[in-house]
Amino acid sequence: MADIRKNLVTMGGNPVTLVGKEIKVGDPAPDFTVLKNDLSPFTLKDAGNTVKIISVVPSLDTGVCELQTIHFNQEAAELGDVKILTISVDLPFAQKRFCGAQGIDKVITLSDHRDLSFGENYGFVIEELRLLSRGIVVLDKENTVRYVEYVKEVTEHPNYDRAIEEAKKLI
Repeated sequence: MADIRKNLVTMGGNPVTLVGKEIKVGDPAPDFTVLKNDLSPFTLKDAGNTVKIISVVPSLDTGVCELQTIHFNQEAAELGDVKILTISVDLPFAQKRFCGAQGIDKVITLSDHRDLSFGENYGFVIEELRLLSRGIVVLDKENTVRYVEYVKEVTEHPNYDRAIEEAKKLI
């Protein structure tokens, strides 16, 4: 049975339950299998031996998630050899349409809708909604967790500056 964590995160001020093991700085990054926009599988290994920023959002079709993804797409140009993955439970088709409409071309959008593999392995699944909670995970080239943020209120922005700062230290 998966770990259940209560009273850590709210959505619209209401407490929600997170499912999955909470990851911490220093942990080896758990593997996961999500889907790319063409429905092919994508695992942590597919991201290669580079620094990774994993931007976790409930749905690209909401204002804060959209802005979070656009923000990281803009930052990607300045970060150089850093892979930025945006993971949500949106269908791959919707992610592809969103990226086309918003000009997202540097962030890799990935769907966890099928198995919640990422969400459960990283502790981001909102049990009541079958969505991912908002957050950021930064991994070094060896896939060790170097920064993690579970945003306390899902409707608020994460600490972009801190995540970017941590990623830059690893380049």
